[in-house]
Amino acid sequence: MERRLSFVVVLLLLGALFSVSSFPGASAAPNYTYSAVLIQPAPGAPAITTPGSTITLLPKSGVQITGLEIISVLHGPYTLQILGNENGTLTAKVPDNVAPDDYFLIVNTSSGQTIIPNGVYVFKEFPDALNIAQVSDTHITSGAKIGYVCGDYFQRDIFKLDEMCSNPIPLHSATAADSAYTYWAMNPNATLIINTGDDVDTAGDYAGYKVMLDIMERTSAAGRLVVNIKGNHDDPPVVFQKLIGPRYFYETIGKFLIIGLDSRGDEGHPELGQLEWMENVLEQHPNYTKIILVHHPFWYSGSFGNYGGYVNGSAFDNQSWNTLLGKVAWYWSGGPDHPTANIARRFLEDVEKYNVALILSGHIHNDKTVVYTDEEGHVHWFATLTATGAPDKETNPPSKPGRKPTWYGSNLITIYANGTVEMKPVMQAFGTVFGNFTSLPVPQRFIVFRHNGEDGTALKIINTYKPVSGKLTLVVPDGASVDPSATNVTYTVLGERTIGDKHYMLLNVTIPLGTWQIVASKGADSEKPALKIAYTSPSKPRPGRPFKLYLSATDNIGIRDMYAVIYDKSTGKQVSYGKVSKFPAEPTSGREDNKYYVFQFPALNQSNYEIKIIATDFYNNTAEATKEINFAPATTTTTTTTSSASTTTTTTTSSSSSSTTTTTTTTTTTTTTTGSSSSSTTGTTSSTTQTTATTTSSSSTTTTTTSSSSSKKGTSICGPAAILGLAIVPLLLRKKK
Repeated sequence: MERRLSFVVVLLLLGALFSVSSFPGASAAPNYTYSAVLIQPAPGAPAITTPGSTITLLPKSGVQITGLEIISVLHGPYTLQILGNENGTLTAKVPDNVAPDDYFLIVNTSSGQTIIPNGVYVFKEFPDALNIAQVSDTHITSGAKIGYVCGDYFQRDIFKLDEMCSNPIPLHSATAADSAYTYWAMNPNATLIINTGDDVDTAGDYAGYKVMLDIMERTSAAGRLVVNIKGNHDDPPVVFQKLIGPRYFYETIGKFLIIGLDSRGDEGHPELGQLEWMENVLEQHPNYTKIILVHHPFWYSGSFGNYGGYVNGSAFDNQSWNTLLGKVAWYWSGGPDHPTANIARRFLEDVEKYNVALILSGHIHNDKTVVYTDEEGHVHWFATLTATGAPDKETNPPSKPGRKPTWYGSNLITIYANGTVEMKPVMQAFGTVFGNFTSLPVPQRFIVFRHNGEDGTALKIINTYKPVSGKLTLVVPDGASVDPSATNVTYTVLGERTIGDKHYMLLNVTIPLGTWQIVASKGADSEKPALKIAYTSPSKPRPGRPFKLYLSATDNIGIRDMYAVIYDKSTGKQVSYGKVSKFPAEPTSGREDNKYYVFQFPALNQSNYEIKIIATDFYNNTAEATKEINFAPATTTTTTTTSSASTTTTTTTSSSSSSTTTTTTTTTTTTTTTGSSSSSTTGTTSSTTQTTATTTSSSSTTTTTTSSSSSKKGTSICGPAAILGLAIVPLLLRKKK
């Protein structure tokens, strides 16, 4: 009962402290849950076709589809002709005059309308080669999941970048995923984006999947085809199957066959029934160039050890298989005793028998490529990608000598119709596909920060990788347009359209090297950001120990930059930690309308400090908030106030110092004397009519909120934070007990 009551109090306080609003201008939202009407196509498993051809749909049992349409920002709507429904499979014809694009599929039923982004992709004609932009392990969360980057450097601890970088960038998993999708949607060399699993960090995080779906919607609106499979973090796949796609499926793009498998959760490999299904699909597509997507990688090592390398042999030969088994990952064989070696062997036999050219995986948060050649001389590429969005990986520089460093990465892999596989950008960058880095530093060096406000939408883009030009999508409130005075990149508005409850604006943008911004607003903005410091953690910071500060920060369009600086009040100097003197704000959520941030501060010496938080929006309006952290030395204090007709004198004597401070005012007061061996005394003259002498603890704090054009002092939100802390106390005591 005690625990339940505490949670109720916490929820009530959070609701009172921070109000949550919906996307500006949104009306009653249409249904974006594809699984309400279809098994496939889905946002992660679309129908792929050409003008005048047919697509197949698998309706949910009992769903009566009355009409189908496709629409994009630039084209449509087009009505699809329903040709028939046989054995639960619906066939529909795409009109001859459909323009090539990535389309939202609109499904009309007797119960309403469902909108499926990336529902139908139309090629002008099928390509002879696929340029696959692989992302993996995006690990999106509606909470906080952040790593820190600086050029090619990456660390999970922000203070481990202190000697390498003066401006570490906190990179949330959602921002990292969106940045990678945005880059490959812009890059004209990519045919499609394939995500090889772990879309979110927690399978039940519905809000996290909504963030993923928003990213896929913008990618679809930009015209880029997307295919997503699930990973172990998407297991059990209840929400994944509701919003993203089926557990396993297949796609055809001309003469390319793509099979998406489910290697499940802790099992780490598909079950036998799934392999039998795969074999049936392979049998039905004998002359296709075959690609398999499976989250858990098949190989543990190759000729270059755990960097990958070359492997030769055959799963059909017992002696060769026994040798190969030592190189197979335990995900597939089941562990040191290989209890599921039969599954691993059968899969490799299928790779050989059906001449699967490319197998894409993720999971290990590290780059590893294995080139396997069977006894008939067929070459099979097993490409495993580092995490695109998760900071849970080895750092760069590595945490220990001998470990393989990594970064936030994605890749561009080309496969030709004859089965030849190339990693051209990797070879150009590193000269090999086996080594520390066999992925490209996207999003590590191409980062897109999106902000949505009631008066506009804004993007800040940090590009230290390569210049890129292509299509970019904004979701904007009604009445907003690109403001040239606040946008500093070359752009062209290609078109805009409302689809469902969102208004999409499609731009063609050139992003050079550097830091840039794009702003679509209802008009010039003169409104400053609003800052409210909430609390510190711990509530009473101590000298010699790191601490955090939480605050809410909002703006009617978005906050472009926010950082904190620390001043030592005894010296007046700014405090630095290594090269870091401006401490960055970290979002506590992956949502674009996130309002809550945290600052991490290093251990400070025993002194008194002022923390100043500075926030600047996309129109250069600036606001500030300050907080005092007092770490005064242990003292014995005597405060004496004497009265006279015109002056008051305050004298402070410290047991650890011989200094005496005298302050004179023009008022008459009473006399007070206090003493303490573990407290500090601060005398403050707040006006010409009152003098107050106070005794505080060694960790006292004061908060003041100001703006760049005002000297008014605001108030702290310490009250709710304190009550919140009290509400959690029973939980902590229970946990300790």
